[in-house]
Amino acid sequence: MRLLSHTANLKEIKAYKKKINWGDVDALYHLLSSSLDDLDGILTHGFDSAYKQILNQNSWNLPLLAADTKADGSIQVKKKPKISLRHEFNDMGYELHCYPIIDGKTVTQRMINNANCPFNNWLPEQMQMLFRINSLVTFTIYCFQRGDEADKALLKYAHARVEALIAILNESFQIVVVKGYNIAEFYQEVAKRNGDIITQEI
Repeated sequence: MRLLSHTANLKEIKAYKKKINWGDVDALYHLLSSSLDDLDGILTHGFDSAYKQILNQNSWNLPLLAADTKADGSIQVKKKPKISLRHEFNDMGYELHCYPIIDGKTVTQRMINNANCPFNNWLPEQMQMLFRINSLVTFTIYCFQRGDEADKALLKYAHARVEALIAILNESFQIVVVKGYNIAEFYQEVAKRNGDIITQEI
């Protein structure tokens, strides 16, 4: 049977999983791949998301960022908004969290019309969690313990997609710090602990 390419997309990985398992795909794999389907369309889906919201320059504090509006309506900022990111692993799965940086400090509380905040209004309950990959912790442990090639490919794909989305943020923002394990590092930690991992410690 032909091996899976290192550059396989999500559709190819799912097809390969069905091939090597005679069409049988377990619920955990389906849950993670569906979540990655959503992640693939995070910038193109019609519904709003925190990730799309923070990239919308109309939500930025444009005077603070020394912004100019061009004749075509586009906005150019002289100073990129400063943010920090955090990889978060919990019972729900994996989440990428974002925080504004104000006067060199990471801010976790609500900010409304603060002249020093890079956003007009920072609402943590709506904006902090940029996106989630459901059941990633459970899947990572399963993948380490008895995952097949398609499982490992799906996990690598999840890591690559998150890193690509962070790279997109890096084009618009000055990312001061990224905290926590990324997905690849989390898998290495699971392997180091031989699959016996308590998510609260990560």
